Amino acid sequence: MSELIPISALIGDRTYRIKISPSDEEMVRRSLKTINEKIIEFKTQFAGKDMQDYIAMVMIWYATEQQLTTEDNGNAGAQLQQLNLLEALLDEHLDAQ
Repeated sequence: MSELIPISALIGDRTYRIKISPSDEEMVRRSLKTINEKIIEFKTQFAGKDMQDYIAMVMIWYATEQQLTTEDNGNAGAQLQQLNLLEALLDEHLDAQ
């Protein structure tokens, strides 16, 4: 098992020291970038809030995105299953001719 590496994770106006697997570093850094971009986006849309409010807004946005992605994956699985069924029916029809 690989050793964990320490990184500094900047979220909003705070830095957190966390340890992650080297294989996850790119994904974590991309996630941090997205989170901070969303904080800036919400700051421009909703002036006058404090940082905790913006972080809460980003958490709600992120959780919603995850649920939508999960639902989309579920729909894709159902669609694939339907396509496989149609393909099997077409194969049976072609074999019968």
